[in-house]
Amino acid sequence: MPQQSPLDVPEGDPFGPHNLPYGVFSTSGDTRRRIGVRIGGYVLDAGAAAAALGSPYAELLGRPSLNPLLAAGRTAWRDVRRALTAWVTDPGHRPAVEPHLLPLEEAVLHLPYEVADYVDFYASEHHATNVGRMFRPDGDALTPNWKHLPIGYHGRSGTLVVSGTDVVRPCGQRKAPTDPAPVFGPSVKLDIEAEVGFVVGTPSELGRPVPLAEFEDHVFGLFLLNDWSARDIQAWEYVPLGPFLGKSFATSVSAWVTPLEALDAARTAPPARDFPLLPYLDDADSDRPGGFDLHITVSINGQEVARPPFATMYWTAAQQLAHMTVNGASLRTGDVYGSGTVSGPEVGQRGSLLELTWNGRDEIELADGKRTFLEDGDTVTLTAWAPGANGTRVGLGEVTGRIVGSR
Repeated sequence: MPQQSPLDVPEGDPFGPHNLPYGVFSTSGDTRRRIGVRIGGYVLDAGAAAAALGSPYAELLGRPSLNPLLAAGRTAWRDVRRALTAWVTDPGHRPAVEPHLLPLEEAVLHLPYEVADYVDFYASEHHATNVGRMFRPDGDALTPNWKHLPIGYHGRSGTLVVSGTDVVRPCGQRKAPTDPAPVFGPSVKLDIEAEVGFVVGTPSELGRPVPLAEFEDHVFGLFLLNDWSARDIQAWEYVPLGPFLGKSFATSVSAWVTPLEALDAARTAPPARDFPLLPYLDDADSDRPGGFDLHITVSINGQEVARPPFATMYWTAAQQLAHMTVNGASLRTGDVYGSGTVSGPEVGQRGSLLELTWNGRDEIELADGKRTFLEDGDTVTLTAWAPGANGTRVGLGEVTGRIVGSR
Protein backbone atom coordinates (compact mmCIF):
# COMPACT_ATOMS: atom_id res chain seq x y z
CA MET A 1 0.00 0.00 0.00
CA PRO A 2 1.52 3.36 -0.98
CA GLN A 3 2.61 5.64 1.87
CA GLN A 4 0.22 8.53 2.48
CA SER A 5 1.59 11.94 1.58
CA PRO A 6 1.60 14.76 4.18
CA LEU A 7 -0.36 16.67 1.55
CA ASP A 8 -3.24 14.22 1.83
CA VAL A 9 -4.89 16.28 4.55
CA PRO A 10 -7.90 14.52 6.10
CA GLU A 11 -11.28 15.92 5.13
CA GLY A 12 -12.44 18.41 7.70
CA ASP A 13 -8.96 19.41 8.85
CA PRO A 14 -9.18 23.14 9.70
CA PHE A 15 -5.69 23.63 8.24
CA GLY A 16 -6.42 22.17 4.83
CA PRO A 17 -5.65 23.87 1.50
CA HIS A 18 -8.63 26.21 1.99
CA ASN A 19 -6.72 27.91 4.84
CA LEU A 20 -2.89 28.07 4.37
CA PRO A 21 -1.89 30.55 7.09
CA TYR A 22 1.58 32.10 7.00
CA GLY A 23 4.25 32.04 9.69
CA VAL A 24 8.01 32.18 10.17
CA PHE A 25 9.96 29.20 11.49
CA SER A 26 13.38 27.71 12.07
CA THR A 27 14.48 24.29 13.32
CA SER A 28 16.86 23.09 16.00
CA GLY A 29 19.25 22.01 13.26
CA ASP A 30 18.93 25.13 11.11
CA THR A 31 18.40 28.44 12.87
CA ARG A 32 17.72 30.38 9.65
CA ARG A 33 14.28 31.99 9.81
CA ARG A 34 12.09 31.06 6.87
CA ILE A 35 8.52 31.73 5.77
CA GLY A 36 6.35 28.71 6.43
CA VAL A 37 2.81 27.85 5.39
CA ARG A 38 0.80 25.47 7.55
CA ILE A 39 -0.89 22.55 5.83
CA GLY A 40 -2.46 19.95 8.13
CA GLY A 41 0.09 18.95 10.74
CA TYR A 42 3.02 20.14 8.65
CA VAL A 43 4.87 23.31 7.77
CA LEU A 44 5.87 23.96 4.18
CA ASP A 45 9.13 25.85 3.67
CA ALA A 46 7.53 28.21 1.18
CA GLY A 47 10.74 29.74 -0.14
CA ALA A 48 12.44 26.40 -0.73
CA ALA A 49 9.34 25.00 -2.46
CA ALA A 50 9.11 28.09 -4.65
CA ALA A 51 12.76 27.74 -5.65
CA ALA A 52 12.34 24.03 -6.41
CA LEU A 53 9.39 24.81 -8.67
CA GLY A 54 11.13 27.74 -10.41
CA SER A 55 8.45 30.11 -9.14
CA PRO A 56 8.72 33.87 -9.70
CA TYR A 57 7.78 34.24 -6.02
CA ALA A 58 10.89 32.44 -4.76
CA GLU A 59 12.64 35.65 -3.71
CA LEU A 60 9.55 37.06 -2.00
CA LEU A 61 8.97 33.83 -0.07
CA GLY A 62 12.64 33.27 0.66
CA ARG A 63 12.87 36.07 3.24
CA PRO A 64 13.21 35.70 7.03
CA SER A 65 10.07 37.78 7.66
CA LEU A 66 6.63 38.27 6.15
CA ASN A 67 7.20 42.03 5.77
CA PRO A 68 8.32 41.95 2.10
CA LEU A 69 5.25 39.89 1.20
CA LEU A 70 3.04 42.22 3.24
CA ALA A 71 4.47 45.23 1.44
CA ALA A 72 3.99 43.62 -2.00
CA GLY A 73 0.28 44.45 -1.99
CA ARG A 74 -3.03 42.82 -2.61
CA THR A 75 -2.38 41.56 -6.14
CA ALA A 76 0.76 39.78 -4.99
CA TRP A 77 -1.07 38.35 -1.94
CA ARG A 78 -3.72 36.87 -4.22
CA ASP A 79 -1.25 35.49 -6.75
CA VAL A 80 1.04 33.93 -4.14
CA ARG A 81 -1.93 32.31 -2.42
CA ARG A 82 -3.13 30.82 -5.71
CA ALA A 83 0.34 29.47 -6.38
CA LEU A 84 0.61 27.93 -2.91
CA THR A 85 -2.81 26.32 -3.28
CA ALA A 86 -1.70 24.74 -6.55
CA TRP A 87 1.55 23.50 -5.03
CA VAL A 88 -0.22 21.62 -2.21
CA THR A 89 -3.15 20.29 -4.26
CA ASP A 90 -1.73 19.38 -7.68
CA PRO A 91 -0.25 15.83 -7.53
CA GLY A 92 2.19 16.82 -10.25
CA HIS A 93 3.95 19.19 -7.84
CA ARG A 94 4.43 16.63 -5.07
CA PRO A 95 7.96 15.47 -6.00
CA ALA A 96 9.16 19.08 -5.71
CA VAL A 97 7.06 20.09 -2.70
CA GLU A 98 7.16 17.10 -0.32
CA PRO A 99 10.90 17.35 0.51
CA HIS A 100 10.22 20.81 1.94
CA LEU A 101 7.56 19.75 4.45
CA LEU A 102 8.38 19.13 8.10
CA PRO A 103 6.17 18.08 11.00
CA LEU A 104 4.76 21.02 12.92
CA GLU A 105 6.29 19.82 16.18
CA GLU A 106 9.79 20.12 14.66
CA ALA A 107 9.33 23.79 13.78
CA VAL A 108 10.42 26.61 16.08
CA LEU A 109 7.89 29.38 15.47
CA HIS A 110 8.79 33.07 15.59
CA LEU A 111 7.03 36.43 15.45
CA PRO A 112 6.18 36.36 11.73
CA TYR A 113 6.52 40.08 10.95
CA GLU A 114 8.43 43.09 12.17
CA VAL A 115 5.92 45.18 14.11
CA ALA A 116 5.75 48.87 13.22
CA ASP A 117 3.02 50.56 15.31
CA TYR A 118 0.51 48.93 17.63
CA VAL A 119 -3.00 50.20 18.36
CA ASP A 120 -5.62 48.52 20.53
CA PHE A 121 -9.35 49.19 20.30
CA TYR A 122 -12.38 48.77 22.56
CA ALA A 123 -14.95 47.49 20.10
CA SER A 124 -17.20 45.07 22.00
CA GLU A 125 -20.39 46.67 23.30
CA HIS A 126 -20.83 43.81 25.77
CA HIS A 127 -17.32 44.23 27.18
CA ALA A 128 -17.56 48.02 27.37
CA THR A 129 -20.98 47.81 29.02
CA ASN A 130 -19.75 45.32 31.62
CA VAL A 131 -16.75 47.48 32.46
CA GLY A 132 -18.95 50.58 32.67
CA ARG A 133 -21.37 48.86 35.04
CA MET A 134 -18.50 47.78 37.27
CA PHE A 135 -16.76 51.12 37.54
CA ARG A 136 -19.64 53.57 36.96
CA PRO A 137 -22.56 51.83 38.71
CA ASP A 138 -24.42 55.09 39.20
CA GLY A 139 -23.85 56.43 35.68
CA ASP A 140 -24.23 55.40 32.07
CA ALA A 141 -22.39 52.16 31.28
CA LEU A 142 -21.13 53.52 27.93
CA THR A 143 -19.43 56.87 27.55
CA PRO A 144 -21.24 59.35 25.24
CA ASN A 145 -18.74 58.85 22.41
CA TRP A 146 -18.72 55.04 22.38
CA LYS A 147 -21.31 54.46 19.65
CA HIS A 148 -20.03 57.28 17.47
CA LEU A 149 -16.38 56.26 17.06
CA PRO A 150 -14.11 53.26 17.68
CA ILE A 151 -12.23 54.07 20.90
CA GLY A 152 -8.57 53.04 20.93
CA TYR A 153 -5.13 53.77 22.31
CA HIS A 154 -1.53 53.37 21.17
CA GLY A 155 0.44 50.51 22.72
CA ARG A 156 4.10 49.48 22.79
CA SER A 157 5.04 47.65 19.59
CA GLY A 158 8.26 46.36 21.14
CA THR A 159 6.35 44.23 23.65
CA LEU A 160 4.39 42.18 21.12
CA VAL A 161 5.63 38.61 21.56
CA VAL A 162 4.92 35.38 19.75
CA SER A 163 2.72 32.69 21.24
CA GLY A 164 4.57 30.54 23.75
CA THR A 165 6.63 33.36 25.23
CA ASP A 166 6.51 33.51 29.03
CA VAL A 167 4.82 36.59 30.48
CA VAL A 168 6.59 38.20 33.43
CA ARG A 169 4.20 39.50 36.08
CA PRO A 170 4.56 43.29 35.89
CA CYS A 171 5.35 45.58 38.80
CA GLY A 172 3.99 49.07 39.19
CA GLN A 173 2.07 51.47 41.36
CA ARG A 174 -1.33 50.38 42.60
CA LYS A 175 -3.80 51.93 44.98
CA ALA A 176 -7.13 50.51 46.12
CA PRO A 177 -9.87 53.09 46.77
CA THR A 178 -9.51 52.60 50.52
CA ASP A 179 -5.69 52.81 50.60
CA PRO A 180 -4.24 56.05 51.99
CA ALA A 181 -1.39 56.09 49.45
CA PRO A 182 -0.14 54.08 46.47
CA VAL A 183 2.23 51.15 46.91
CA PHE A 184 4.73 49.60 44.50
CA GLY A 185 4.90 45.90 43.76
CA PRO A 186 3.79 43.05 41.52
CA SER A 187 0.30 43.23 40.03
CA VAL A 188 -2.23 41.21 42.01
CA LYS A 189 -4.93 41.53 39.35
CA LEU A 190 -3.22 40.10 36.28
CA ASP A 191 -5.74 39.50 33.52
CA ILE A 192 -6.18 38.57 29.87
CA GLU A 193 -8.03 40.11 26.97
CA ALA A 194 -9.12 37.70 24.26
CA GLU A 195 -8.82 39.64 21.01
CA VAL A 196 -8.34 39.39 17.27
CA GLY A 197 -5.41 41.23 15.70
CA PHE A 198 -4.98 42.60 12.18
CA VAL A 199 -1.69 43.24 10.39
CA VAL A 200 -1.21 45.95 7.77
CA GLY A 201 0.59 45.16 4.55
CA THR A 202 0.36 48.06 2.12
CA PRO A 203 1.36 51.39 3.67
CA SER A 204 -0.49 54.66 3.14
CA GLU A 205 0.59 58.22 2.55
CA LEU A 206 0.83 60.64 5.47
CA GLY A 207 -2.11 63.05 5.34
CA ARG A 208 -4.37 60.73 3.30
CA PRO A 209 -7.16 58.90 5.17
CA VAL A 210 -7.85 55.27 4.25
CA PRO A 211 -11.58 54.85 3.47
CA LEU A 212 -13.68 51.82 4.40
CA ALA A 213 -13.61 50.51 0.84
CA GLU A 214 -9.80 50.18 0.93
CA PHE A 215 -9.62 47.92 3.98
CA GLU A 216 -8.70 44.83 1.93
CA ASP A 217 -6.09 46.79 -0.03
CA HIS A 218 -4.14 47.49 3.15
CA VAL A 219 -4.84 44.68 5.65
CA PHE A 220 -3.16 41.36 4.88
CA GLY A 221 -4.75 39.08 7.46
CA LEU A 222 -5.77 38.41 11.03
CA PHE A 223 -4.67 36.35 14.01
CA LEU A 224 -5.45 35.72 17.67
CA LEU A 225 -4.13 38.23 20.22
CA ASN A 226 -4.02 38.26 24.02
CA ASP A 227 -3.54 41.74 25.46
CA TRP A 228 -2.36 40.91 28.99
CA SER A 229 -3.60 43.50 31.48
CA ALA A 230 -2.63 44.45 35.04
CA ARG A 231 -5.99 45.71 36.23
CA ASP A 232 -4.75 47.18 39.52
CA ILE A 233 -1.94 49.14 37.86
CA GLN A 234 -4.32 50.23 35.12
CA ALA A 235 -7.02 51.40 37.54
CA TRP A 236 -4.64 53.76 39.35
CA GLU A 237 -2.92 55.21 36.28
CA TYR A 238 -5.58 55.45 33.57
CA VAL A 239 -7.26 58.72 34.60
CA PRO A 240 -7.02 60.99 32.65
CA LEU A 241 -4.96 59.63 29.74
CA GLY A 242 -5.88 55.95 29.58
CA PRO A 243 -3.90 52.67 29.69
CA PHE A 244 -0.12 52.81 30.02
CA LEU A 245 2.01 50.48 32.19
CA GLY A 246 -0.97 48.28 32.96
CA LYS A 247 -1.00 47.18 29.30
CA SER A 248 2.45 47.71 27.82
CA PHE A 249 4.41 44.86 29.43
CA ALA A 250 3.32 42.10 26.99
CA THR A 251 0.86 41.38 24.19
CA SER A 252 0.92 37.81 22.86
CA VAL A 253 0.09 37.10 19.22
CA SER A 254 -0.36 33.90 17.27
CA ALA A 255 2.52 32.58 15.20
CA TRP A 256 0.13 32.15 12.26
CA VAL A 257 -1.50 34.87 10.16
CA THR A 258 -4.62 33.85 8.25
CA PRO A 259 -5.03 35.83 5.02
CA LEU A 260 -8.33 37.67 4.67
CA GLU A 261 -9.07 35.75 1.48
CA ALA A 262 -9.31 32.51 3.49
CA LEU A 263 -12.14 34.03 5.52
CA ASP A 264 -14.58 35.05 2.79
CA ALA A 265 -17.18 32.56 4.03
CA ALA A 266 -16.86 33.93 7.58
CA ARG A 267 -17.96 37.44 6.63
CA THR A 268 -21.01 38.57 8.55
CA ALA A 269 -22.96 41.76 9.17
CA PRO A 270 -22.10 43.59 12.39
CA PRO A 271 -24.79 44.26 15.01
CA ALA A 272 -27.39 46.90 14.19
CA ARG A 273 -26.17 50.41 15.00
CA ASP A 274 -28.20 52.57 17.36
CA PHE A 275 -27.08 55.95 16.01
CA PRO A 276 -26.42 57.23 12.49
CA LEU A 277 -22.69 57.09 11.74
CA LEU A 278 -20.65 59.87 10.21
CA PRO A 279 -19.96 59.24 6.51
CA TYR A 280 -16.37 57.98 6.93
CA LEU A 281 -17.64 55.21 9.26
CA ASP A 282 -20.98 54.47 7.60
CA ASP A 283 -20.83 50.95 6.13
CA ALA A 284 -24.56 50.51 5.54
CA ASP A 285 -24.10 50.39 1.75
CA SER A 286 -20.90 48.33 1.75
CA ASP A 287 -20.68 45.56 -0.84
CA ARG A 288 -19.27 43.13 1.72
CA PRO A 289 -20.26 42.72 5.38
CA GLY A 290 -17.54 44.00 7.67
CA GLY A 291 -17.76 41.53 10.53
CA PHE A 292 -16.15 38.10 10.87
CA ASP A 293 -17.85 35.07 12.42
CA LEU A 294 -14.95 33.81 14.54
CA HIS A 295 -15.45 31.38 17.42
CA ILE A 296 -12.88 31.86 20.18
CA THR A 297 -12.19 29.58 23.14
CA VAL A 298 -10.33 30.73 26.27
CA SER A 299 -8.65 28.10 28.44
CA ILE A 300 -6.67 28.37 31.66
CA ASN A 301 -4.34 25.45 32.43
CA GLY A 302 -6.13 23.42 29.77
CA GLN A 303 -9.62 24.04 31.17
CA GLU A 304 -12.13 25.98 29.08
CA VAL A 305 -13.50 29.09 30.81
CA ALA A 306 -15.15 31.10 28.03
CA ARG A 307 -16.22 31.16 24.38
CA PRO A 308 -16.26 34.76 23.14
CA PRO A 309 -18.04 35.27 19.77
CA PHE A 310 -16.31 37.77 17.48
CA ALA A 311 -19.46 38.22 15.37
CA THR A 312 -20.93 40.36 18.16
CA MET A 313 -18.30 43.12 17.84
CA TYR A 314 -19.97 46.51 17.34
CA TRP A 315 -17.11 48.12 15.41
CA THR A 316 -15.54 46.31 12.44
CA ALA A 317 -11.89 46.09 11.48
CA ALA A 318 -12.56 48.27 8.43
CA GLN A 319 -14.13 50.97 10.59
CA GLN A 320 -11.21 50.82 13.00
CA LEU A 321 -8.75 51.28 10.14
CA ALA A 322 -10.77 54.17 8.72
CA HIS A 323 -10.93 55.89 12.10
CA MET A 324 -7.25 55.26 12.81
CA THR A 325 -6.28 57.16 9.64
CA VAL A 326 -9.07 59.73 9.25
CA ASN A 327 -6.86 62.43 10.77
CA GLY A 328 -4.18 61.73 8.17
CA ALA A 329 -2.12 59.27 10.22
CA SER A 330 -0.18 57.00 7.88
CA LEU A 331 -0.01 53.22 7.82
CA ARG A 332 3.26 51.31 7.75
CA THR A 333 3.94 47.73 6.75
CA GLY A 334 3.78 45.68 9.92
CA ASP A 335 1.33 47.92 11.77
CA VAL A 336 -0.79 45.80 14.10
CA TYR A 337 -4.11 46.70 15.63
CA GLY A 338 -6.22 44.72 18.07
CA SER A 339 -10.00 44.49 18.16
CA GLY A 340 -10.28 44.99 21.89
CA THR A 341 -11.65 42.37 24.26
CA VAL A 342 -14.18 40.07 22.60
CA SER A 343 -17.20 39.42 24.82
CA GLY A 344 -20.72 38.23 24.12
CA PRO A 345 -24.01 38.74 25.98
CA GLU A 346 -23.71 35.57 28.11
CA VAL A 347 -21.50 35.09 31.18
CA GLY A 348 -19.65 32.22 29.48
CA GLN A 349 -18.83 34.45 26.52
CA ARG A 350 -16.77 37.04 28.38
CA GLY A 351 -13.20 37.46 27.14
CA SER A 352 -11.55 38.73 30.33
CA LEU A 353 -11.27 37.63 33.94
CA LEU A 354 -12.30 41.14 34.95
CA GLU A 355 -15.74 40.31 33.55
CA LEU A 356 -15.83 36.58 34.34
CA THR A 357 -15.16 37.29 38.04
CA TRP A 358 -16.83 40.72 38.08
CA ASN A 359 -13.60 42.39 39.23
CA GLY A 360 -12.79 39.63 41.70
CA ARG A 361 -16.21 39.31 43.32
CA ASP A 362 -16.83 35.83 41.87
CA GLU A 363 -14.39 32.95 41.60
CA ILE A 364 -13.70 30.64 38.68
CA GLU A 365 -13.48 26.96 39.57
CA LEU A 366 -10.46 25.26 38.02
CA ALA A 367 -9.25 21.73 38.57
CA ASP A 368 -6.24 23.05 40.49
CA GLY A 369 -8.13 25.59 42.57
CA LYS A 370 -10.20 28.75 42.43
CA ARG A 371 -9.21 31.92 40.58
CA THR A 372 -10.22 35.53 40.40
CA PHE A 373 -7.13 36.71 38.53
CA LEU A 374 -4.06 34.86 37.26
CA GLU A 375 -1.53 33.16 39.51
CA ASP A 376 2.13 32.49 38.74
CA GLY A 377 2.42 29.30 36.70
CA ASP A 378 -0.97 29.69 35.04
CA THR A 379 -1.05 29.15 31.28
CA VAL A 380 -3.70 30.87 29.19
CA THR A 381 -4.52 29.60 25.68
CA LEU A 382 -6.77 31.13 23.05
CA THR A 383 -7.91 29.07 20.08
CA ALA A 384 -10.43 29.88 17.36
CA TRP A 385 -12.05 28.73 14.15
CA ALA A 386 -14.20 30.31 11.47
CA PRO A 387 -16.70 28.82 9.01
CA GLY A 388 -15.21 28.12 5.61
CA ALA A 389 -16.69 27.31 2.21
CA ASN A 390 -18.71 24.12 1.72
CA GLY A 391 -19.04 23.35 5.41
CA THR A 392 -15.31 23.47 6.17
CA ARG A 393 -13.70 25.15 9.15
CA VAL A 394 -10.78 27.56 9.02
CA GLY A 395 -8.44 27.12 11.98
CA LEU A 396 -6.87 30.25 13.45
CA GLY A 397 -4.20 28.45 15.45
CA GLU A 398 -3.62 29.45 19.03
CA VAL A 399 -1.94 31.99 21.23
CA THR A 400 -0.61 30.86 24.57
CA GLY A 401 1.43 32.29 27.41
CA ARG A 402 2.53 31.21 30.89
CA ILE A 403 2.74 33.61 33.83
CA VAL A 404 6.09 33.73 35.62
CA GLY A 405 6.96 35.69 38.73
CA SER A 406 7.96 39.33 38.72
CA ARG A 407 11.60 40.35 38.43
